[in-house]
Amino acid sequence: MAHKKGQGSTKNGRDSNPQFRGIKLYGGQVAKSGAIIVRQCGTRWKPGYLVHLGKDHTLMALAAGTVRFRGSHVDIIPSDLNVPAYAAVGSDRG
Repeated sequence: MAHKKGQGSTKNGRDSNPQFRGIKLYGGQVAKSGAIIVRQCGTRWKPGYLVHLGKDHTLMALAAGTVRFRGSHVDIIPSDLNVPAYAAVGSDRG
């Protein structure tokens, strides 16, 4: 007979790597073209003017400008004069 209890293997000890989700640029901050604005699961925040929705639901700026959160939409107010006028976008959405 054994004098000590044998050590069993544990069922714990697994973990997944962090995904670093959340808002990366807040309203009023300046974004460069291609900058990540929000990393999210699903579409809690929806793309607005000059914002691209990636395949993993990441929101990215399509042009340089200032970030604006409008309801559930995220817009970029362009700082470049060559981008179409921002005033043409409806401001009552969201």
